[in-house]
Amino acid sequence: MRRGRVGAGTPETSAAGQPITLKELARQLGLSAGTVSLVINRSPAARSIPARTQERIFAAARRLHYRANHLARSLRSRRTFSVGVLLQEISEGYAASVLAGVDEHLTGAGYFFLMASHRNRPELLDEYVGLLMDRGVEGFILINTPIEKPLPLPSVVVSGHRKLEGVINVVLDHERAAGLALSHLAELGHTRIAFFKGHRHSLDTEVRWQAIRRAARRLRLEMREELALQLEGGSWGGAFTPEEAYKEGYVFGGRLLAHGLPFTGLFAFNDVSAIGAMRAFRDAGRRVPEDVSVIGFDDIRSAAFQNPSLTTVRQPLREMGGIAARTLLERLAGASPPAVITVAPQLVVRESTAAPVRRGLPAASRPPR
Repeated sequence: MRRGRVGAGTPETSAAGQPITLKELARQLGLSAGTVSLVINRSPAARSIPARTQERIFAAARRLHYRANHLARSLRSRRTFSVGVLLQEISEGYAASVLAGVDEHLTGAGYFFLMASHRNRPELLDEYVGLLMDRGVEGFILINTPIEKPLPLPSVVVSGHRKLEGVINVVLDHERAAGLALSHLAELGHTRIAFFKGHRHSLDTEVRWQAIRRAARRLRLEMREELALQLEGGSWGGAFTPEEAYKEGYVFGGRLLAHGLPFTGLFAFNDVSAIGAMRAFRDAGRRVPEDVSVIGFDDIRSAAFQNPSLTTVRQPLREMGGIAARTLLERLAGASPPAVITVAPQLVVRESTAAPVRRGLPAASRPPR
């Protein structure tokens, strides 16, 4: 069977339906098998190979239906090239955005990941750690998942704040995040601000709340205990779906109004609770932002498409997932990354914040049901 070089006509596959080998792929490309192997397996050494050459290799592999033999690769190296990912639940917003960054980086590096959702149940978390180790994962990425002691394998925790040996934490600069949000409201003229504190099972809750309190003191903003409500989240029982999260924001927005204390701004723990609260305010006859300005946190995809669009503190969730994945692979390669990696937030100003029309807005006479 006549064979031609890729790019100089239509390449041909190996004989009689047999899968093409790496050596044959390299021969048709006119490259060494070592070069093709580095690119196909996404080895770090492949960075020295020109991007145009890498594109040629991947294009030829697709055209010839070449599939890398990952089993052989694992046997040769005595590695599985797989990672365990543990998270509370898969839902719109925070977890999905972080996971997208993890997926993108691991896939690009030639790694596979196994994922488990522990739903805030410690016994499930312990069980899944063991099950994933039985399946040969080389390390763990934990997304907003609390651990009390180091895991048996290298681990990176997104939004982790506990210092543990062998554990790397990827965290947001919450001091800057709190300052950005409260300074924005203060500059608009808001002095009475309500707050949604995070769920008790969220790793960011206490760290962010203390940062908010410090920022409020610096700006001389009054904080009333009755206007600081702690979200309940998964403590409502079972898996906490996006629909339940929006409903929680709606219910807690009603509770703020029911207290009877005036406020003109709300800084919510996350975007979903902020969106739910905005609906509660509107249903109670309160205009957003004229009567109540609302700031969320995270900048989930739907935040920009609300009516009004949501002002929020953007947490670079996808980037944080990518950082976690890259850092874990560096650890597996023998590097020693810093124990804490801090990323910067950004305030995204949209339509849900404005100067208050009336200072000291009275609460609704009848909160939404």
